Amino acid sequence: MRILIVEDEVNLADALSQILKKNNYSVDVAHDGQSGLDNALCGIYDLLLLDIMLPEMDGITVLKKLREEGVAAPVIMLTAKGEINDKITGLDYGADDYVAKPFSTEELLARIRAALRRRGEVVPEDGLKYGDIELNTSNLKLMCKGKELKLILKESELMELLIVRKTAVTSKEQIIEKLWGFDSDVEHNNVEVYISFLRKKLVFLQAAVKINTIRGVGYVLEATS
Repeated sequence: MRILIVEDEVNLADALSQILKKNNYSVDVAHDGQSGLDNALCGIYDLLLLDIMLPEMDGITVLKKLREEGVAAPVIMLTAKGEINDKITGLDYGADDYVAKPFSTEELLARIRAALRRRGEVVPEDGLKYGDIELNTSNLKLMCKGKELKLILKESELMELLIVRKTAVTSKEQIIEKLWGFDSDVEHNNVEVYISFLRKKLVFLQAAVKINTIRGVGYVLEATS
């Protein structure tokens, strides 16, 4: 899971980053609203921690623009303010949760887990479902009609990304940034190899789900009847 922290208090942002990394999340940090918006629009994040009071662009405006652009990742708003109007405004613009500073590490981690559970159609044992397939993200098994196959980690991460994005087209650049990170030197043919692996496994499982190529754009799942 990759999380974007948008927080202008550098020490707090660094502390949050370390806490999340220790809990096995991948983390990127932005210290102003415009940078946070630019990063979030790439669509690779599973969740955003977004401060309200930010330079360049306030958090509410960032949230509004993200939702207008169709970015559906859960957003937890962070603020030192306690006024009810801030909470109402954030929730009205599409925030998933709201945490007032100071907050405990345990509370924040619990709210993150809860928001991530709500992001897709959840099935038992940390699973995700699309069409007639189920992906168990704990044991890396892809299942369909009583049959199952063990995936390697990158295959599971790629299938998870496609399932979570559902009918949204996912570009090769988004896949690389999500699975390997911004600084990776992985090339497009690496993505093509893993897409090929997953397609063969879907055929083996006789799944009604296909990975379609949108030429020049990317990949998208399709559930056929």
